[in-house]
Amino acid sequence: MTILLDPTNERIPVARSIAPRPAAITGSVGFLDISKPRGNVLINRLETLLAQRLPQVTFNRYAKPTFTKPAPDALRRQINAENDFVIEALAD
Repeated sequence: MTILLDPTNERIPVARSIAPRPAAITGSVGFLDISKPRGNVLINRLETLLAQRLPQVTFNRYAKPTFTKPAPDALRRQINAENDFVIEALAD
């Protein structure tokens, strides 16, 4: 059993479950840089390592306009339409 901790102040906790994991990573992987300093450094390294292990996968890069707000709806729709997997990364 996995326990997920939610840092929000919910008086009545919302039931959440982990999404089923596929057997293999295929297709395309999107990297979302939330635009915090050095986030691109982390994503660059992840992309390099994953490209070596998954040469059949296509990688796409995206960036939020600012880390202080959620990604715009249009960007989220684009990421969803163009990718089978998404990695959102930040680093300070």
